Amino acid sequence: MRRSEIEEQDRYLLERQRQFRVAADVVTEAWMAFPEVEAIAVIGSVAKPLWKEIPRFREFRRERIEVWHECGDLDLALWIDRQHRLGEIRRAAGRALSKAYESGLGISIVGHQLDVFLFEPVSDRYLGRLCSFSRCPKGKRDCLVPDCGAIPFNKVIADFVPHADLLAPAQHGMLYRRGSGRLQSALGLPAVEAG
Repeated sequence: MRRSEIEEQDRYLLERQRQFRVAADVVTEAWMAFPEVEAIAVIGSVAKPLWKEIPRFREFRRERIEVWHECGDLDLALWIDRQHRLGEIRRAAGRALSKAYESGLGISIVGHQLDVFLFEPVSDRYLGRLCSFSRCPKGKRDCLVPDCGAIPFNKVIADFVPHADLLAPAQHGMLYRRGSGRLQSALGLPAVEAG
């Protein structure tokens, strides 16, 4: 494999993380208008400096060539003190992402690429996930999980238990906190590990 192909793949993966970070800022701006939103943070690989690894792509895997980690979606932590408007919160994110794309902001991230973990303020108790379907229940297999949709648009994932360190990136990836306002842009988070 040519060095130019490896460099091109690395550029693409860095750009993908940048687009997810812009999307995090766009969604944060939309959600700040909801009084029930306590805080918003980027978590997962979008919040972290990228690292080199042998990827899932066959041509790189076969030759054991390392490239930057691939960010597959945008994981967000949303601390919320009431869940009565989760459908509106979901729609606000989708509209904001659509407007950002149409404005030429340079991102092509859509609502179903968000993986939003819901938490109770203060206790950090995991509440569920923000459902990306347009209706609740939608009649999909995911909707058949017991208690899924008991609170509209709160998605329950069968047998999911959050890892103890799920919120670790939130310490430096916090974008918004009620009472303090906007804390930082996701674009300011570190992009790659040194070395």
